[in-house]
Amino acid sequence: MAKMTMVEALNMALRQEMQQDDAVILLGQDIGRDGGVFRVTDGLFAEFGEERVVDTPLAESAIVGMSIGMAVYGLKPVCEIQFSGFAYQGFHQLENHAARMRWRSRGRLHVPMVMRAPYGGGVRALEHHSESREAYWAHTPGLKVVIPSGPRNARALLVSAIRDPDPVIFYEGKALYRAFREEVPEEEETLPIGKAKVVQSGDDLTMISYGAMLRPTLEAAEELLDKDGVTAEVIDLLTLSPLDTQLLVASVTKTGRAVIVHEAPRSFGAGAEIAARLMEDAFFFLEAPIERVTGFDLIIPYFSREKNYIPGAARIAAAARRTLNS
Repeated sequence: MAKMTMVEALNMALRQEMQQDDAVILLGQDIGRDGGVFRVTDGLFAEFGEERVVDTPLAESAIVGMSIGMAVYGLKPVCEIQFSGFAYQGFHQLENHAARMRWRSRGRLHVPMVMRAPYGGGVRALEHHSESREAYWAHTPGLKVVIPSGPRNARALLVSAIRDPDPVIFYEGKALYRAFREEVPEEEETLPIGKAKVVQSGDDLTMISYGAMLRPTLEAAEELLDKDGVTAEVIDLLTLSPLDTQLLVASVTKTGRAVIVHEAPRSFGAGAEIAARLMEDAFFFLEAPIERVTGFDLIIPYFSREKNYIPGAARIAAAARRTLNS
């Protein structure tokens, strides 16, 4: 198997799905001749032409709105928003129309579209370029929210998202785009939307994360094993909505402790929802308070202070030790 970056794996997923299904259409700002701001769509314009790789104006509401119309009429649009912080301009299209169309039409109409967007910090970007606002979409009934953590699952999940009959918000951690390579099979591979994965088994505590935060979570788990002899079970959510509550509860029932990690602000974030579900369904198995390691309740700072905002292995390990010592 070839070793790929996440950018290369996503590009392969798009190319293969476009080759197999003429209904798959790409649209977004600069995705055609320029290959996208991060080059995820590089080479696709030359291969499939301007009718299937559509360069749009700088108008996020129009990009999303066009995608909804295309999807209702039988196409499978994959629209790219250059940075997740620009997607707010299309929020009303997603909330008012994409998320509600199946309900509004009593199942007669579907919106099989994907909105791709790079999210998160770690690349010294400007304002509106580093947000982690996935909770907005996960809070919206009718939308599915998928966040891969590496090249292989990014490819498999994007294929599943394109084939899904409902609208999918597909967040890609920009700090992961070229951070590492991973073996990705050439043959077709999918992953089910709505299923998390145990990436490391353990007995002493459960560590739950997703997207770009999985790597520092694994680093913290390694530190706990080396320095404290603690075995942590690490879960990669992969999908925020629908959330794989069953797997989370099963793990915490076994370990009795939980640490939840995400880059987004703390208040009303994914970690709060996960903690609530664990309290509802695994309360009598908990041996210590649930810990959350998150971004802070402020706009992500620029440059030199960015690293202090984003959870790192040291903060995660410290939280794990707190719950282990409780």
